[in-house]
Amino acid sequence: MAESKRYISQTELENHKKPGDLWISIQGKIYDVTEWSREHPGGALPLLNLAGQDATDAFVAYHPGLAWQYLDKFFTGYYLKDYSVSEVSKDFRKLAAEFSKMGLFEKKEHGTGILLCIIALLFSISVYGVLCSNSALVHLLSGALLGFSWIQSGWIGHDSGHYQVMSSRKFNRVAQILTGNCLAGISIGWWKWNHNAHHIACNSLEFDPDLQHMPIFAVSSKLFSSLTSYFYERKMNFDSIARFLVSYQHWTFYPVMCFARINLFAQSFLFLFSKRKVPNRGQEILGILVYWTWFPLLVSCLPNWGERLMFVVASFSVTGIQHVQFCLNHFSSSVYVGPPSGNNWFEKQTDGTLDIVCSSWMDWFHGGLQFQIEHHLFPRLPRCHLRKVSPFVQELCKKHNLQYDTASFWKANVMTIETLRSAALQARILSNPIPKNLVWEAVNTHG
Repeated sequence: MAESKRYISQTELENHKKPGDLWISIQGKIYDVTEWSREHPGGALPLLNLAGQDATDAFVAYHPGLAWQYLDKFFTGYYLKDYSVSEVSKDFRKLAAEFSKMGLFEKKEHGTGILLCIIALLFSISVYGVLCSNSALVHLLSGALLGFSWIQSGWIGHDSGHYQVMSSRKFNRVAQILTGNCLAGISIGWWKWNHNAHHIACNSLEFDPDLQHMPIFAVSSKLFSSLTSYFYERKMNFDSIARFLVSYQHWTFYPVMCFARINLFAQSFLFLFSKRKVPNRGQEILGILVYWTWFPLLVSCLPNWGERLMFVVASFSVTGIQHVQFCLNHFSSSVYVGPPSGNNWFEKQTDGTLDIVCSSWMDWFHGGLQFQIEHHLFPRLPRCHLRKVSPFVQELCKKHNLQYDTASFWKANVMTIETLRSAALQARILSNPIPKNLVWEAVNTHG
């Protein structure tokens, strides 16, 4: 006689969502992933954020078909009582299965090898311009070319963090360390930890690190309540300093983006020298040391401090374009307070994301971010297929009356500045009166 199934309620499942006690539901079966969280390739944070609820759609989005066979060893023997699947989730899972049958997750046609050659060429020309020319203009252009090489290395780092861009995992790792740590000075380990949290908790003001830029930026007045960052494990205080900086954030946005990589340097160091478990910590630190060896040496080869400063500013400012691109996809979209929910995975990803409309010949410039909605729904999908699957995603959104927001690159910039300006003006209303003059009046009247 077959043994009857044992069930637990959603309320009981929610009791298992703290460190040391992590249970999740996948297709109605309950799994204890407490021990696995220590070894999970994506880190413990995604499991912690989705614990105590159904995580089927997130599991489908992030894992290949082979991963299903490893779930049984975590099965508790319990099933979720009254488990049901929304029509949106049904269609999302069907679409993911269809893409898998088409082999889209395996066909990586965007030529990582070619891109690596382009990066090497840009880097070589930049170094040649510094070492073999006495022209200040050539030195300026060399800095700009180095910035462009960092942008392209950023796309490789982004893609390789989601799926294997090289012929083997070993070569994938080599590409990550070379283009991320050695060439750009940014820890690929930190990037994956940060970026996975962003994808799981897209546009949650408390759980998405990509929206937690206090005291410099605040995309919503909800941040004025001094919310807690569960990613950085600290309170994001909206004090007088934050109030002042946020009040002018629509003016400071682009200048800050020009030097945003300084923050990435700092985050990389904090991550690598923290007490948290860092896979291949030695490799990561060695790669960072390589960067901080060659870059200062290259800058020191310039003839004077003026040109050295010009070179650094040019290279950082060009790379700032990429930092702006990362912001455009989310800053002007819907935000929410609280943890991510696995029950409305599709809806949260589309609500919090904006696609950039562009011609196919400009795909190289956006690095796949122009199809951010598609990327968030199917993060394992190589970017060369994002344009191909976009009509299917649009059709699904239309069928279920869900948001599918798009804008041109220019319009997306305008929307981002408008979002920052709106929050800035609200911050000023909350602020205490300060001595006013004509300049102050003009700035506060016209933004």
